[in-house]
Amino acid sequence: MAFIDLIKEKAKADKKTIVLPESMDKRTFEAAEKILKEGIANIVLIGTPEEIAKNGEGFDLTGATIVDPFNDPNKQKYIDKFVELRAKKGMTPEAAKEQMEKDYMYYACLMVKCGDADGAVSGACHSTGNTIRPALQLLKCAPGISSVSGFFLMEVPNCDLGENGLFVFADCAVNTDLDSAKLAEIAKLSADSFETFVGKEAKVAMLSYSSKGSAKHDDVTKVADAVKIAKENYPGLKVDGELQLDAALVESVASLKAPDSEVAGHANTLIFPSLEAGNIGYKLVQRLAKAEAYGPVLQGLAYPVNDLSRGCYADDIVGTVALTAVQAQNAKH
Repeated sequence: MAFIDLIKEKAKADKKTIVLPESMDKRTFEAAEKILKEGIANIVLIGTPEEIAKNGEGFDLTGATIVDPFNDPNKQKYIDKFVELRAKKGMTPEAAKEQMEKDYMYYACLMVKCGDADGAVSGACHSTGNTIRPALQLLKCAPGISSVSGFFLMEVPNCDLGENGLFVFADCAVNTDLDSAKLAEIAKLSADSFETFVGKEAKVAMLSYSSKGSAKHDDVTKVADAVKIAKENYPGLKVDGELQLDAALVESVASLKAPDSEVAGHANTLIFPSLEAGNIGYKLVQRLAKAEAYGPVLQGLAYPVNDLSRGCYADDIVGTVALTAVQAQNAKH
């Protein structure tokens, strides 16, 4: 069974309610029909009757909850919550109402914040910023977490490395400015994500072009310091570095470059030293190894919200909803 099918089964076992705010896109409705038929999650669609009728024509939406953002009986509750959350920024009821009617992602996040949904998925026709910004403003980071990061779950065919070809790669999508403390935090979040989705112990490699001091540079020191911080802050985390990629994955190389490491040669969670390295790395593996790349999945938010590629297919939305539902099952508010 493919990895995403296992995730769907997990989602079905404890159904959560996920909001899809992009009623202006037919892919949303195609995905909603599949999700409802497979029983992966309960679905909320945000849109006016005209938007639902026009873009949802021909799709069976039986079982979906339709929320009209202009005539929703819960709307005042969401306006009040928006004003409460953004009062220090000068938010007024009038401005909140206007923002919610103009950008349905704000409406979706307020539904999640008020407990009327468990998560949200957007991005098929909006930028990553337009998905993450409302989530950060209204849902905020989880307690004790400084920033949101993005990872990909990589499923590499015919591969005995990692967890039989399963890996988490991070951060590949969000943070352009990574210091040692942030890398350490991403290591912990990514380990938790690996264990949530794969159900196996995470072995975290902090990647570099150096292994255990084989090169000297500020970029190497940044990663080595991140390992020290991670070990101090998260004593139960199995993490090591700095490690070159081959030392992280291949036992024979690890025995030469990091012989005393409990992670080297067995890593399944790879933390890249920069966003550009992570983004290039996952795309290389996706294209050259013909790997499935599920994501980017966001981590670090208080409630699960996930982004889509604007070039996504309906099946990508289905998979992302399943991932979001599993995150919701494990969320701690």
